[in-house]
Amino acid sequence: MRLIFLVCQLGLILRTKAQIPDACALSDTNRPPRNTDISVVCGTQFMDLSIFICPMYNALYNESMMVLNNQFNTPECYGKADWNMTPPVLKFRFPMNESAVSSCNNNFKVTTQVGTGVFADFSNVQYVNISGIVNSVDPSAGMITYRQQIKYMFSCFYPMQYLLNNTQLAVSGTSLAIRDNNGSFITTLSMQLYEDSAYTKILTIPQTGLNLKTKIYVSVKATNLTERFNVLLDRCYASTNPYPVASTSYDLFVGCQRDPQTKLDVNGMSQKASFSFEAFRFVEHKNQTVSTFYLHCVTRLCEVASCRGLMPTCGAKRRRKREVADVIGNGTVTSPAIVVGKLSSEEAQTFSASLGMPSEANYSSPVVAVIVCIVILTILLVVMGVYFVLFIKRRKALLQ
Repeated sequence: MRLIFLVCQLGLILRTKAQIPDACALSDTNRPPRNTDISVVCGTQFMDLSIFICPMYNALYNESMMVLNNQFNTPECYGKADWNMTPPVLKFRFPMNESAVSSCNNNFKVTTQVGTGVFADFSNVQYVNISGIVNSVDPSAGMITYRQQIKYMFSCFYPMQYLLNNTQLAVSGTSLAIRDNNGSFITTLSMQLYEDSAYTKILTIPQTGLNLKTKIYVSVKATNLTERFNVLLDRCYASTNPYPVASTSYDLFVGCQRDPQTKLDVNGMSQKASFSFEAFRFVEHKNQTVSTFYLHCVTRLCEVASCRGLMPTCGAKRRRKREVADVIGNGTVTSPAIVVGKLSSEEAQTFSASLGMPSEANYSSPVVAVIVCIVILTILLVVMGVYFVLFIKRRKALLQ
């Protein structure tokens, strides 16, 4: 009898240290912890964790006893209870920047894999994995405890290369205690067209289209992105369709190979990359008043320390398979439609989308003049030769 009394008394003492709140008394989550108690959202600017609170109380803990990666001396590593939600949750949020990721001792790891899908021709595609643990802090001071330890492991997986065009990408989270969730920084990336080399005047395209050979300046930049990464353009191309699949396309540059009118200004040196090219028309639009096309850029985020080593090595005898590093979710975003007007036959110069060569041989005036002279001289020589042959035959006939 005395033993039963001591056990009951011990239970009351433990219960007073973690009183069950009214919001949990009738909640379905007033039970032992499960793997489904945590949800993880891998956002573009923040990582968000939500964990049911009631199972913590059921296990004789509370929200003040749950901390990120055992960093119990760091206030920002504790969550905030939201009792207005049904069921109540403990929320953790930290921004995707260098200080926030490291302050709570989260693990930041870059891994390399072979490219697949639209990046199948890349030998190295890198991904970032950010992971950590929300664990319970046991206040028991003695050698034993009656509380089970709680660990909620989380992970966000970000690929680091993107195809920039006009498709929106939505990121959603999945509820699991031990989970590798996918995230993307695609919404931090943007493409803008300018009309000046200082990249200050946004390009306005008239309804009649741009004139051929108009300089177009392109800027791809990242905003609200951790300072750990720079923007590196690997390939930019134009297509006749906003969605480049099964449409005519023309490469402005791929690694070291580039169109003669394309110039790279900044690439891999900061969180902004820029280049310029001249307006052209697609051959298939020769019967249309204007030629409309869309610009796409395969963009990757590279670690600042490794960006220079990832730049293509030009001038080598053999071109190696393209390599991609530090990538984050295969998303899609494009430029607005680029419209080029149709000029007269003497002025217009259309380009082949497959080869990037003029559809008709457009030679300069001196070259044409030389060709004409050669043709005329050849004709004169032939005529003179025929004349002399006939003259000699006629003279021989008269002599006989």
